[in-house]
Amino acid sequence: MLYYLFRRLLYGVLVMILVIITISSIIFLAPVDPAQLTFGQRSDVSTVKAKTAELGLDKSLGAQLGMYLADISPISIITETQENKHKYHYFALFTFNQHQSLVLKAPYLRESYQSGRPVSEILKEAIPATAILAGSAMLLATILGLFFGIISSLKAHSAWDYFISVISVFGYSIPSYVAAMILALVFGYAFGSITGLNIQGSLYVLNDFGEWEMQWQNLILPSIALGMRPVALITQLTRSAMLDVLSQDYVRTAKAKGLAWRVVVVKHALRNALNPIVSAISGWFAALLTGAFFVENVFNFKGLGEATVTALLTFDIPVVLGAVLFTSGIFVLVNILADMLYAWLDPRVSIK
Repeated sequence: MLYYLFRRLLYGVLVMILVIITISSIIFLAPVDPAQLTFGQRSDVSTVKAKTAELGLDKSLGAQLGMYLADISPISIITETQENKHKYHYFALFTFNQHQSLVLKAPYLRESYQSGRPVSEILKEAIPATAILAGSAMLLATILGLFFGIISSLKAHSAWDYFISVISVFGYSIPSYVAAMILALVFGYAFGSITGLNIQGSLYVLNDFGEWEMQWQNLILPSIALGMRPVALITQLTRSAMLDVLSQDYVRTAKAKGLAWRVVVVKHALRNALNPIVSAISGWFAALLTGAFFVENVFNFKGLGEATVTALLTFDIPVVLGAVLFTSGIFVLVNILADMLYAWLDPRVSIK
């Protein structure tokens, strides 16, 4: 198990490095000067040049990538100066000479070109709202998808089965941002006085006393919009897997023993049908963190999506790379957890 985890973590690190190289290459090659954007149009040439040198933008693309990978690496060789001590908050493991040391440090995501704030602080403020949105959407999708899928499989080829299939195909065919706009217009605008829901709004809102408070009602419409497509997929996967399992000999044996129908369905059929469903749920949960970008934009939901879109529009490279690094890490961790769930759900699956 430990060897498997170590090997998968190495694969994950390699994936994130390739993602960072690809994304940063595209951004760094864009015909935009981040240093100029930092100061605006009224900055003088010498100030822009100084800022360009400070950010390392005057170096080659390979050198810039190497510097960034060194910054985000937990183990690195740095020159011991007061500026680096304040920047990296490192712990020296081995000193080569009076100036350079091998250090252990937290990943340094640099500072925003626009606000000058540490990227870690920006992500720390933005991630919780998006995580709650993605988690609530996935929870809604899992509960409804399993319920509809089980009903559809138990009532195969009936009117209920056909109705659920039509609704599933319809829900999967609608992009999340289109569903978001429809829900916002119908339930937030047209029937807003009845539903009590806002057409736009974030999870955290300033009240009249200047204090932040949570507005849970602003989570309802974005969660539904974001969860519609995974509901449809989980429903279809559950139906297909359950129909296959219900025809197996051990299910017929459980029925012949006189076990309660609930026990047969839940304990014997559903558990053995969960492997493809777990794969879908894990993949969709990671995808929802990035898919939430468009839904957040429709509802003006202040989260990781809003921060990333703003950074893309202003070519705030460190913020974009920090968001990409976070989402890549989530994909890697979720895939590892999914493989471990396979082994727990199905004894026939072994992890070596």
